Amino acid sequence: MEPTHRFLRACLGLSVDRTPVWMMRQAGRYLPQYRSVRSQSSFMGLCKTPDLACEVTLQPIDEFEMDAAILFSDILIPLEAMGVPVEFTEEGPVLPSPVRDAARVERLADPDPEETLPFVMEAIRRIRRSLAGRVPLIGFSGAPFTLASYMVEGGGSKNFTHLKRLLFASPASAHALLGKIAATVSRYLEAQVAAGAEAVQIFDTWAGILTPRDFAEFALRYSRDVIDRLRSSPTFSSSRVPIIYYVNGCAPYLDKLSRSGADVVGLDWKVDIGDARARLGPGVAVQGNLDPTALFLPKEAIEGRVREILDAAGRTGHVFNLGHGVLPETDPEHVRAMVKAVKSHG
Repeated sequence: MEPTHRFLRACLGLSVDRTPVWMMRQAGRYLPQYRSVRSQSSFMGLCKTPDLACEVTLQPIDEFEMDAAILFSDILIPLEAMGVPVEFTEEGPVLPSPVRDAARVERLADPDPEETLPFVMEAIRRIRRSLAGRVPLIGFSGAPFTLASYMVEGGGSKNFTHLKRLLFASPASAHALLGKIAATVSRYLEAQVAAGAEAVQIFDTWAGILTPRDFAEFALRYSRDVIDRLRSSPTFSSSRVPIIYYVNGCAPYLDKLSRSGADVVGLDWKVDIGDARARLGPGVAVQGNLDPTALFLPKEAIEGRVREILDAAGRTGHVFNLGHGVLPETDPEHVRAMVKAVKSHG
C-alpha cells in the first residue's frame, strides 16, 4: 500500500502538508443524523447491518471532512464469536456468562472471523466503496487485556475484583485466557485489513488500572503478541498498514509503550503530548490528545487548546485526535470548530 493519504503518512512517521485529524467514536449520540438512524435499530442491530454501519461511519466524514473514517462497530464484537454473549443495555454492556475459571477458559471457541463475523467484513467493503478513496478507513478491536476485563467481570467495573483475583490467584488461567483472546484479535484485525481496512487500532481501555509491572505482564505482552502476529501475517507483510495502540491512562507506561511494536501510540488527555513524545522517542508517531470535555469551551478557546497541542506535538508523525471519544452532550458545531482549527493551524 502506498501511503498517499496524509493520515497514513503521519501514522508512519512521515511529514505531511498539515496535521491530519480524526476522532475516536466519530459517530454517536452527539450527531442528530446518528440519532435518527439509531431510532430505527438497536445498537447491535447497527453493528450487524452492513448498510447501517456504512451509513453511520460516513456521517462524520460528510459532516466535518475528517481525514480518516473509523469503522462503526464495538470493541466487544469478537467476544460472541468466542462463545461469550454480550448484551448492550442503557447502563453499558452486560456479559451474563462471565469467564472466571480454567474450565470456562478451555471452552472458549477459536473463531474464524470471516465465518463468525461476516457482517463486519461486509461493512468494511461497503464503506470502502462509498468512500471511493476520499479518506482511509480504520478498523479496530479491543486489546486482549481490555476484552478479558469484560469477559471476567461480566461488564464494566469500579475495582475489577474478579479480574484481579484471576490475574493474581490463578495466573495460569489468566495467561491462557489472554493468549486465546490475542489469537482471536489478531485474526480479526487481519480479516478487517483483507476486507479493506487501511489502518487498525487496538484499544486498551482498561489497561490503566494496572501497576507498571502488571501492565507489562498482562496488557502490553498480549497487545505486543497481537502486533507481532499481524506483522508476520501475509496480509500485513505485503502492505504498509499502520497499527495504532491506545492505552487509556497511559502516562505511567510511556517508556514501555515505545516497545509495543505499534506505529502509533494513542495518548489520552491526562499526559502532556510534548513530554510523551520525548519519552516515547523518535521511533513512533503519536495520536491525540485534546480533552473531550474541552469541546464544551467557547469556540475561540477550543482553537487555543488545539494550537497548544499542535505546537507541542511538532510537525512530523502526529495525528490530531481527542484523548478519548466524543461525549454525547457535545455540540456538533464545537466539533466543527475543532476540525477547522486543526486544518487552519496544523
